Amino acid sequence: MLGLYADHGTTYLTVLMTVTTLSFALPILVAPLTWARLMLWRVPAETDLAVYFGRCLGAFILIVELLMLRAVTTGTGLTHVFDVLFCVFLLMLAVHVYGALRRIQPVTETLEIGLWAFLLVCNTVFYPATALVL
Repeated sequence: MLGLYADHGTTYLTVLMTVTTLSFALPILVAPLTWARLMLWRVPAETDLAVYFGRCLGAFILIVELLMLRAVTTGTGLTHVFDVLFCVFLLMLAVHVYGALRRIQPVTETLEIGLWAFLLVCNTVFYPATALVL
């Protein structure tokens, strides 16, 4: 299963990069509280810290997006980007499962568990090698 669709790996990264940049990275970086409200978070009156953390998170998501962009446009670091994405997707899955088990997040975040699991599967089948390089 690993690398089953490796020939289409750059297309996969292009689509993933575009969707996640527009849906997560830029909205969280530019308007984290608006994004949070759209995701059904109840935002308290004091928001400076939440804005700060939201912008930091958005900035780090953009780093991953730029890694994907470089891999897609230059062909360099493709396997490295997939390895980074394995880490991102596994950690995000863990964060969301933890939040769901503790019942400390809105249902939209719990539903994201399926998204992170799906992206792990996609990362596996589009992996550009027949063995993990980690």
